[in-house]
Amino acid sequence: MDGHDSDPYEDDSSSGDERSSDSSSFDEDDYWLAKVLMVKENDPEKTMLVESGDHNYVRNITDDGWEELGRDVSSNTHLETVALCSGALNDQKLSCFFRGLTESSSLREMHLYDNGLSVAAVRSMVPFLQNANSLNKLTVSHNNLQSGGLNLLFRTLRNSPIETLSCNNCGIESIDIDIDSIPQNLKALNLSGNRMSADGYRGLAKLLQGGNSILATLRLNNNDIGDQGVEILVDALQSNKSLDTLELCENRSISNQGRIMLLKLVNNVSTIKATLQSNHKLTDVKLKEDRWTSPDTEIERHIIMATHINSRNQSNPEAAGRKKVIETQLNSEKRAALANLQGVNHSLYSEINPLHLPEVLYLVGRYNHQRELYIALRSSIAGVISIVNRKECLQQQRAYLRAKLEAVEAEISAIEAAEGHVDVVGIGSESRSNKRRRA
Repeated sequence: MDGHDSDPYEDDSSSGDERSSDSSSFDEDDYWLAKVLMVKENDPEKTMLVESGDHNYVRNITDDGWEELGRDVSSNTHLETVALCSGALNDQKLSCFFRGLTESSSLREMHLYDNGLSVAAVRSMVPFLQNANSLNKLTVSHNNLQSGGLNLLFRTLRNSPIETLSCNNCGIESIDIDIDSIPQNLKALNLSGNRMSADGYRGLAKLLQGGNSILATLRLNNNDIGDQGVEILVDALQSNKSLDTLELCENRSISNQGRIMLLKLVNNVSTIKATLQSNHKLTDVKLKEDRWTSPDTEIERHIIMATHINSRNQSNPEAAGRKKVIETQLNSEKRAALANLQGVNHSLYSEINPLHLPEVLYLVGRYNHQRELYIALRSSIAGVISIVNRKECLQQQRAYLRAKLEAVEAEISAIEAAEGHVDVVGIGSESRSNKRRRA
């Protein structure tokens, strides 16, 4: 998989300007002029402008022609999609186009892939991107934007309505994200087919950890990401509350160690608390392109199981955490497999407060079969007995303390009585002494 965006705009037949049935007699230049005229006249039937560099009439458009087309698109109120791809543009032509196209009230999608564009092209787009108040999808894939182009896009899109940004196969190696300049409305980011370094993933970590980020889908397929990159992403996703889809297909440098990091991210069985604090937002962690075939490894199978629990409890993360405890921690077979993968070597019941064992055993009996309840009872019998012994011990201690308190109260009363007798004797002695002195 190369991360290429599929092209849903192969033709313009739905835009109200279908070619004559006798296409061989239809002059392509006339066809192009007819489409341009519909854009210029703000024809409500014309909602899409789709062209590629495969056509001579596109390759022959002058710089002035591109600028004029930009002005026509800028003033149009019905056009929703512009797709100029596959060599239709270069940096110079795009600069002319966006010299005319500085704003739009109707455009929702713009696709500029496979044009050999550089960071200079992005600079030409900045005024338009800052003023296109309805644009929610931008595709600039298969260009030569490199890291500088992506960084400029991020800064430009801070207050943009764009929700989907595709920059796959653009030679991007690193990402420099200002935490105060995170695109506020970005929900889907495609960076597949690049070759990002660890610094690139640290930049993405800022995006994932940003308090204002609402990113829901991150595609990093065919990116040569290794375990170090996975570790950076996993650390960032520990507290992320927005991302539900993470695609890492065709990254052969991810070893089992990296896969285990992803497994622990969505279901950490080291303790019950760790399970409850796992990521319950991710509903799809893709490690292979074909989702219909069986998982390649046992690790991937457990990742899928955990994300399915998240998916079934999307609106209630706490319920997802409890479900993982019940289905994996309280199931001896599944826990044994997960514990073996994650290097956990202690018993689940050794960490449970004995006073909570009745509730735990109830959950085992309710959600698992009788054999599982027997295993749970056998594993927790020492704790169950300790509950009884502890109660008896506390009762004996309470009786002893009551008796001790009664003895202390009696001793205090005796002391007080003795102190009263001493005072009376003293007063009598003092009275006799005074009488002798007066005599």
